[in-house]
Amino acid sequence: MKLKAGKREITGKKVKALRRQGIIPAVLIGGDEKPQSLSLNQMEFERVYREAGESTIIDLDVGGKKASVLIADVQRDPFGKIMHADLQRIEAGEELTATVAIKVEGESPAVKSGVGILLTLLDEVEVECFPQDLPSEIKVDITNLTEVGQMIEIKDLPIDHSKVKILEHEPNEAVLKIDYAEMAKEEVEEAPVTEEEAVATVEATEEKPEEAGKPRRDRGEEPSG
Repeated sequence: MKLKAGKREITGKKVKALRRQGIIPAVLIGGDEKPQSLSLNQMEFERVYREAGESTIIDLDVGGKKASVLIADVQRDPFGKIMHADLQRIEAGEELTATVAIKVEGESPAVKSGVGILLTLLDEVEVECFPQDLPSEIKVDITNLTEVGQMIEIKDLPIDHSKVKILEHEPNEAVLKIDYAEMAKEEVEEAPVTEEEAVATVEATEEKPEEAGKPRRDRGEEPSG
């Protein structure tokens, strides 16, 4: 998968003007090079992100200079619009960390009969592996979950556990579980975000400086210089 980017000189609050033009500010980090400020076409990046997620290696072209990258993180406003992206360089022969989605396939007989419901306890996991071993997604077949109480644990995920290490979870931790339908807990509805709160949240992140180094979630978006 390919993605084009341009070099970006505009930083700080001035990036608002870029967003109005359909441009997403981004930063390329990782490897031995310094973080590089980039600009991405909004429509093109959203298409690539939908298809690639955060676990597909992308061929990035910055003015003719090529690099292999992952989409390490995206920042959205409270209405879901992508405001900023972090791209992480991938070096051949070096292990990487990435977030991989868990995709449920098939139908559980226990759920089909109405006796049970499927509880999704994890819908993604963070993994560590070499680039060539990175799964784009983890597909889990639930057709063998025939009884209430049955589950799929971390160690049951269909990946090569000798090559792909799942971080921050124990092997016996449940990923999916069949529970009694009548015992399912009602979801707690979150209070809606008002327009004033949404605007305040976006404005509060505008001047938070970017940090060089390994990307993390829910951080600020723009470099200070």
